[in-house]
Amino acid sequence: MQEHEMREHDSTPTSDSLPQPKWQILSAIDRRVVGVLAEKAKTTPDNYPMSLNAVCTGCNQKSNRAPLMQLEADDVEQSLDRLREMGAVAMVEGYGRVTKYRHYLYDWLGVDKVELAVMTELLLRGAQAQGELRGRAARMEPIADLAALRPVIASLKNKGLVVSLTPEGRGQVVSHALYTERELEKLRAQFATDDASTGGQHRAGPPATVAAAAPVAVTAAVSPPPAAPPTASATVDLTVVETMQRSLDELKSQIAELRSEVETLATAYQHTQNELRDLRDALGG
Repeated sequence: MQEHEMREHDSTPTSDSLPQPKWQILSAIDRRVVGVLAEKAKTTPDNYPMSLNAVCTGCNQKSNRAPLMQLEADDVEQSLDRLREMGAVAMVEGYGRVTKYRHYLYDWLGVDKVELAVMTELLLRGAQAQGELRGRAARMEPIADLAALRPVIASLKNKGLVVSLTPEGRGQVVSHALYTERELEKLRAQFATDDASTGGQHRAGPPATVAAAAPVAVTAAVSPPPAAPPTASATVDLTVVETMQRSLDELKSQIAELRSEVETLATAYQHTQNELRDLRDALGG
């Protein structure tokens, strides 16, 4: 297969031409392997398709991965064989003695370009808050802000590929739906427990809002009503809290974007090393 043909396959399908999905539940190793192929196709296209060694290195890298893994080449090769049987991955010939692999996730998942970027990050890192997810997926495809991400998430939910783990609102956590049933039940239980322990306050509004309201109620119970309406100071306090919260959200977003840039540079460096290694292998060095 010629290189330009493979690049065309990784271009954006139109909504009318999206194929019927063929996806199925994947093991943790298979999710990592196919996620690496999808990620590198977007972030380092000059080093794609990928050799077995390059895929193994991508699976074990320490940036943008959760959980961290230490897979052997045999583990990755067996995973690639399973994914080939499912139709999610193909072996590509024509690269000398080095066998290369590529993904078929556009067809296999039935997604477009931006949806694949989001799914790739979920496959590589698992459950994430939407703000974190946007910053990470945006290194592969442009996603301007959370308003741009929400319809993508909604589309993936409609396709059964994404699930919500916490209620809608600020900091909502989502993940992919390719877990085994046991894994997904454990994940839902974990976030249900976390939500119960916080009372949902971290999504309904800053905890300081609740704390600020308590002294007002106590004062009203033990002293005459003040001349000025008590709601005025409370409104000021809430405005300050909301402003601080917005500033904090912006700082978190900027940090996430900087982290993504660092991870991209680290990935590019690693793939340069992989390319040199593959070249030495091809030359018999």
